Amino acid sequence: MGKKRSRYHQQLEQLQVDLIKLQRWLHQNGKRLVVILEGRDAAGKGGVIKRITEKMDTRSYHIAALPKPNDRESKQWYFQRYVSHLPAAGELVLFDRSWYNRAVVEPANHFCSDDDYERFMEAVPAFEKLLTDDGIILIKYWLAVDQKEEEKRFAARASDPLKRWKLSPVDLASRSKFKEIGTLRNTMIERTHTPHAPWFVVDFNHKKRGRINLIRHLLNELPDALGNVDIPEITLPPLGHRPATEKMTEMAIWVPDTYEA
Repeated sequence: MGKKRSRYHQQLEQLQVDLIKLQRWLHQNGKRLVVILEGRDAAGKGGVIKRITEKMDTRSYHIAALPKPNDRESKQWYFQRYVSHLPAAGELVLFDRSWYNRAVVEPANHFCSDDDYERFMEAVPAFEKLLTDDGIILIKYWLAVDQKEEEKRFAARASDPLKRWKLSPVDLASRSKFKEIGTLRNTMIERTHTPHAPWFVVDFNHKKRGRINLIRHLLNELPDALGNVDIPEITLPPLGHRPATEKMTEMAIWVPDTYEA
């Protein structure tokens, strides 16, 4: 097990170096990248987003995980609140669920009408064509998880006070809708898989394997990001004096040291 963990972290570390190159490439070339992460509850969307971003410069990426729309947002053009999260030049945006809520989550839970659903399904290919025609790079992933594994993850969350916040009433209701959600997902892919915005499916029954496969695929979709960008080495000049200690004003209030070694 230790060797497997070590191998995972070795692969992840190298991929995270390449992700930094990707971020530099976006910045240097003014590119805009949107990565959509969809999947069942407990599929691993948040975990892979954390691994993608944990070594990145926080100033040029954004994670969009939108809550339930408020009264005003529910009366807007459906795509409107998502458009405000699209990247500017040099930025990466990762959608932890996206406008595709209307293709799966909302109809499965009767949060939208049949007409709302059909209008969305007809509009989304054209909407995404507008984005990609304007130069946005759009990559869409569905994280696939079998119900047996999903149940294990739900049970782990329910038993862990640090993870219980992840279980919402919608998550719990989804347990009885596994087949229905699968049917909606397949229809979504069939109707919104286009040359300019294809769907990619990643097996996430094993989280670590899924993370490595997704990140590597993402980087392979953008070969210029790795081929044309380096991370230059930095040599620190001598400090020139003895290292100094902090000398705080007496007005400052120190936090008590409660750390237990």
